[in-house]
Amino acid sequence: MERKLPLFIVTGASGVGKTTVMEELRVQLPDFVVFSTDIDNFGTTASKLEYQDRYNLLLHFASAVAKSGRGTIICGTFMPWDAEKCDVYQAFSELCFINLHCDDTTRNRRLRNREDKAMWTDDMLKQHEQFAQWLLDNAETAYNPPMPTIVTTSTPPAEVAEQIKEYVLLKWNQRNVT
Repeated sequence: MERKLPLFIVTGASGVGKTTVMEELRVQLPDFVVFSTDIDNFGTTASKLEYQDRYNLLLHFASAVAKSGRGTIICGTFMPWDAEKCDVYQAFSELCFINLHCDDTTRNRRLRNREDKAMWTDDMLKQHEQFAQWLLDNAETAYNPPMPTIVTTSTPPAEVAEQIKEYVLLKWNQRNVT
């Protein structure tokens, strides 16, 4: 019988550093596959998929990786209820979410400095402030296991990746105990 593996999802509001930390995670966790929820990178056919179909495809990728005995870390905005709707959700022992968070001023500055800065209206920034607060307020109750938060306001990406690595390896090693 195959033993199920955990799946790791680094989430958070836009501008907290999810994409920025990916390269560091690949360096620090070379035995894990690290990819983004930005499925547009998988080609034009994938980019035309609805969000739920994209999540399903991502979990299929992660399931295939798990069958080889390796772990996967997905970086991007992904919610537990999106994962639960995926047809391979049960292929994992658990989904372990990690919240990246920074203060509103830092997040708003980062978003307004992006190439797509025109889309970051005051209303959009406010929505992301509210979403970031929702993640903080619900980390203990909407996530199982409870979701740790890593503050990225002034923490360098290598250090953020180190904190993610500590959590991932803790959960990864626990799978052999339980």
